[in-house]
Amino acid sequence: MVETPAGCLFEDIQREDIQVEAAVGRGTFGVVFKAVWKGKDVAIKTIESENERNAFLVELRQLSRVNHPNIVKLYGSCDNPVCLVMEYAECGSLYNLLHSADPQAHYTASHAMSWCLQCAQGVAYLHAMKPKALIHRDLKPPNLLLVARGTVLKICDFGTACDIQTCMTNNKGSAAWMAPEVFEGSNYSEKCDVFSWGIILWEVITRKKPFDEIGGSAFCIMWAVHRGTRPPLIRDLPEPIETLMTRCWDKKPSQRPSMEQVKNTMSDLMKYFPGSDEPLSLPHQPSANRSGSSPATSTGSYADSTINSNKSDENSEHRNSIGREETLKSFDSKIPLQNIILIFIWLKIRFSITLHTLLLNILTALLSVHCFQPLAPCPNSKESMAVFEQHIRMAQDYLKVQSEIDQLLQRKGNLLLSFCSDFYCPAQSHCT
Repeated sequence: MVETPAGCLFEDIQREDIQVEAAVGRGTFGVVFKAVWKGKDVAIKTIESENERNAFLVELRQLSRVNHPNIVKLYGSCDNPVCLVMEYAECGSLYNLLHSADPQAHYTASHAMSWCLQCAQGVAYLHAMKPKALIHRDLKPPNLLLVARGTVLKICDFGTACDIQTCMTNNKGSAAWMAPEVFEGSNYSEKCDVFSWGIILWEVITRKKPFDEIGGSAFCIMWAVHRGTRPPLIRDLPEPIETLMTRCWDKKPSQRPSMEQVKNTMSDLMKYFPGSDEPLSLPHQPSANRSGSSPATSTGSYADSTINSNKSDENSEHRNSIGREETLKSFDSKIPLQNIILIFIWLKIRFSITLHTLLLNILTALLSVHCFQPLAPCPNSKESMAVFEQHIRMAQDYLKVQSEIDQLLQRKGNLLLSFCSDFYCPAQSHCT
């Protein structure tokens, strides 16, 4: 047992002392399982490959430093197999409560403000840590877990967290909540967490996914944010909340408040929002299905005290798109480019595929690999969409012509073979 600088106890846990029950999701790395340890429910986080070991060590190191009521507690770790043993969040992620639950739970503006205050308290604690402060770098609702019937929020997933003194240019985080200086490759500071918090505040108040109207890939969102696009302002939102929100997502990090200032402002505002400790009536759902998210939908009014949203088929479409992306990424990582080409060369030799067909198939295979796919257009740009539509038409015409050429080449080959048989071997059905 080790005592960390934060004063919390951290154990070396034996694998045989843990009773694993079921997989409940995944984080920045590895799969998360619900389990029982010392008679209490816990979450264990495993790694699936050696490539994930670095993220595991980062999370182990950072979580072992912290001790705060709004940060998920680390009980200890196992060496064989490698895993983290952490506090279990029975209510799942804030993202699932906002967007994925079926039926959706009702919550009030008081709950929304309380969640954001608790998030600010946890992040302010991270930013104020000594001797080295921490930046989370991946602050988003899928990484915010709920306990105590949805009234208490816990920050989790520290696989991307880093020391604040480090000069950072890695693009950690998710596009919809990512500060522009992060994906622009600039050096960035703890103010990137403040930007993410401002987007989360908008999201919990509106119960909408940020930047849904942009659509397309993450690059479309990044481009829009780079050019100054932010979620639409919320009708009837009190001015102090709107001012805080818009300051947090300012383009210039220096113009954003510190997380300590955010925490203090939210604490002052909470006196106008009583009832945040009222337990939610939560539907029965998987506890921590942290599937991540892509941006989505528009804003509504703040006037109603109960926050609702209409369910739509976008949730299932979103989950399907994630599955397709993971499949493509898996295909990309498991089958090297040279192997793809060798496979088609073998097909040519084995089944006498024409060279033209071979090259066309190689091109098709390359375009199915994630890293070779062209960028999606920006739906908000008429010029971008016009070019995209033109490219679609050109691609369709090209494939049509190439298919006709391929059929004619095959017909030509058959005619030559027939001519060869008739001319050289008239008494046989084919040439020997």
